[in-house]
Order: sequence, then C-alpha cells, then structure tokens
Amino acid sequence: MTDSSNVYLAVDLGASSGRIVAGVFDGSRLKLEEVHRFENGGTTANDRMYWNLLEQWQDISDGLRVASDKYGDCVTSVGVDTWGVDYGLLGAGDELLGNPYHYRDRRTNGVMEQALEVVSREEIFAETGLQFMQFNTLFQLYAMKRQNPRLLDAAESFLMMPDLFHWLLTGEKANEFTNASTTQFHNPSTNRWSDVLFDRFGLPKKMLGNVLTPGTRLGAIRQSVAEATGLRDVDVVLPGTHDTASAVMAVPAVSSPDEHPNWCYISSGTWSLMGAEIPSPVISDKCREFNFTNEGGVGGTTRLLKNIGGLWLVQECRRIWKQEGHELGWSELVDRASASPALISLINPDASEFVAPGNMPQAIRDYCGASGQETPESVGAVIRCALESLALRYRMVLNWMQEVTGSSIDTIHIVGGGTQNRLLCQMAADACDCRVIAGPIEATAIGNVMMQVVASGEVSSIEQAREVIRNSFSVEEYLPEHTQPWDDAFARFEKLV
Repeated sequence: MTDSSNVYLAVDLGASSGRIVAGVFDGSRLKLEEVHRFENGGTTANDRMYWNLLEQWQDISDGLRVASDKYGDCVTSVGVDTWGVDYGLLGAGDELLGNPYHYRDRRTNGVMEQALEVVSREEIFAETGLQFMQFNTLFQLYAMKRQNPRLLDAAESFLMMPDLFHWLLTGEKANEFTNASTTQFHNPSTNRWSDVLFDRFGLPKKMLGNVLTPGTRLGAIRQSVAEATGLRDVDVVLPGTHDTASAVMAVPAVSSPDEHPNWCYISSGTWSLMGAEIPSPVISDKCREFNFTNEGGVGGTTRLLKNIGGLWLVQECRRIWKQEGHELGWSELVDRASASPALISLINPDASEFVAPGNMPQAIRDYCGASGQETPESVGAVIRCALESLALRYRMVLNWMQEVTGSSIDTIHIVGGGTQNRLLCQMAADACDCRVIAGPIEATAIGNVMMQVVASGEVSSIEQAREVIRNSFSVEEYLPEHTQPWDDAFARFEKLV
C-alpha cells in the first residue's frame, strides 16, 4: 500500500459466511485484501430458523478492529451488503423485537397462496414488478400479522438486514434502495413504498423509513464503535446493499444499461441471479408470466433478473457427504463430475424439493427416479446432474429474458465465487451457445468498495468505476464448443420443467 492509497472497507455477508474486505485504491487500480472471515448461517431454535444478529455484529466488530490495526488512518469509509428479503424490527426506544427470521424458515409455507386470495398476483406485480417467491418480505410480514400480530403492532422501525448493521454502526435508521426493492412492497416506478399493498394487507406503515440510494453518506460511525474498533473519522457509505446489486456493479462491461441489452450477467454463488441491467423497470404480462423481477440497481438502474437455485445444490450435497464421513473438496467434486457421463439425468434446480431438503443427494436421486430417469448413484453423477441442470436452466432463463426485453444477447458475464467452477462456466457457454466472460471472483466486495469510491469523488461515475475494475482484475473467456448435445438435452429439460 502506498502513502497515497485510500482504504475502503466492505462488510460482505452471505448466507453461509461473512467477511471484511479492504479495497486499497491508489487512484487508478484497486487491490482487494481479505481482512477477516467468519462463518454465518441460520440458527434453529423453538422450531424456527433465525439469523443470529448479535453474533454477526460481534464478528463484524472484530473484523473492523483487525482492519483498523492494519490500515489505521487510511480507512476512509465502510459499507455493508447482505442478501435480500430478510429484516428486523425495532420497537420503542430502538429495542430489537426478536431475532430476524431466516428466509428459509417454514412460517411462510403456504402464506403466499393465502396472500394472493387477498390481493391478486396481477395486482401485486403491477404495483411492484417483483417475482413471486414464498419468502419475499411481503409474505414474511403477512405471516407475522397472522401468527404474531402483537410483535408487528409494536414495531416502530423496519430495517432490512444491511440497514440493521448500518444502524448499529451509525445510529441512523434508513432503508437502502436496492434491498428495499426485494421486499415486494416497493414500487420501482415511483421509488416509494407501496401504500396500496400495506393498506390492502393491513400492515403498519409507520415503521417504514426513507429510501436512500447507493452512494449516500449515512454518517460517521458511532463514538462507541470507534472506541471499540479503533476506527476514527470513518464514514458509513451505502453501497448497493443487496449483494447482487454490488456484484452487478462489478461486472466489467463496457456498454451502458440499455432497454435492449446485448449482454447479461449471472451472479453465481449459493444462488444464481441471472439478469440484465436496464434503465427502467419492465412491468408487463410477459415479465409476470415468466416470473422475472425488477430490482433496484446502482445508479438508478433496474436489475431485470430471475433467481435460480444455484450452487446451493452442490453445497448441500457436500455438507451431507461430509456428515457421512466423506470430506470432498470443491475441485475433487468437479473432477468427479467431469469424469461422469454427460447429460444422463436432469432436475429442475428451482423445484420445491430442493429448497431445504434434509438430504440433497437423496432428493436429487428421488427426483430423477420419480421423473422416470436414470438415478445418479455416484458422487460424480449427482454433481454432474446438478451442474448440467443449472446450465440448462440458464438457457431457459436467457430465452425468456430475450423475449421480455426484445434483445439478442451474445455475452454472459458470470461473476462471483461460481466463476471458479470452470466446468459450470463451459457448460453455460455450450448450453446457451453464448460467449461467457467469467470474473471477477470477488464481485460483491468489489462493487461494494467501488460504490464507496464513487461516493468519495475519487472516480467520477459508475462507468469510470467499471474501467478501474477492468484494469484491476483478470477474467477468463469461454466459447461454445459442443452445442448439439445440449440442444437435445434442452428439449428433455423443457418437458421436465
């Protein structure tokens, strides 16, 4: 690090791990240094699944202390990104009202269907432009209203997960735009909360705060946090607090957002978020029928995207095999999949059977057996089935995206940890018959940091920030090689789905 470098800290929380990443920016190039990493995940208690907010906060504080020790007065600002949809409630005196629920908690089972009896799917989509998933915040709040209304009535402030951490850092309560857009009660056309839906569902509007855009300086860190961590004169700046918004910020694309884009992205990790960066929401019958979502992006853009099951399939298989005494590394799983016969058995990665099964390998085998296919028995066959099915799902979503936007997409940018799975990247190129550009790996942290850099004025725009990213991080290109077998498999996949 040179004397002229500024350091920006990204607190990046995923569903299974969290970390503090330092972005060292010398004015032209960015270098990332991981400062602290910790485990994250749901905690089950009283037959419910929660996030352990206080443990997460302690881990974040520990990481900020490490960063302070290493970088001292060079630290300029800090920002937090997390997953979407989950939230916490503050009551009188800013008391936390219970542990935030995990989106995989079963209390929302069947609630979406009940909610659609109150307000139709068409009305909700026209108001929000968001895809329908049972754990969307709207259905979580509706479940709370039906099951624990006193807790909801006591709420004075509604904060999404990153908003909670920004409040803990600064004492300021605000809702950041990109995460607010995942709730299914935010109107993307007006950038306001939906009074219509809150009134129809009888939810309390008093708890909703101001919606602020990425790049907003929220304030200086609290004195108590400064004393605990050693960070002084450090601002808290809102990144795209939804991790996918930050990941898309880091896509090394040259062209600007367009109504008819020629590239799309896949943010590849536990989930695969596949979409296009466009200038304004698409609220159409076709968009609703394909269950696409219009979520907020940095710079006032829209992320037209679809959630796909992602590498959760592989992560859960690995976890189960570890429980059974088989410690299998990621590279070994890919090697075994590569050595297995191609395109034998397929699954729908987004089928309900794979949302939270007790045993993922068995769930995959059961699905294949029930659909009249050959059952994948070996480790390699199971992983190959999962990866090939993901690639075919990418092709299906790509076709729908082109139909919704009237576009011809020739390049897929894959960013995030999934770029390290070279087998899946090549499968995506072959299945979609598209050029794939993979990288950067640390897209979410990069996007978080670069939004802070833009806010500081060190770079003038998101376009210039992406130029810095292109100059700072390497990518890998994959071209289609064997497309005919994938065409045949896609016909089978369409019938299966």
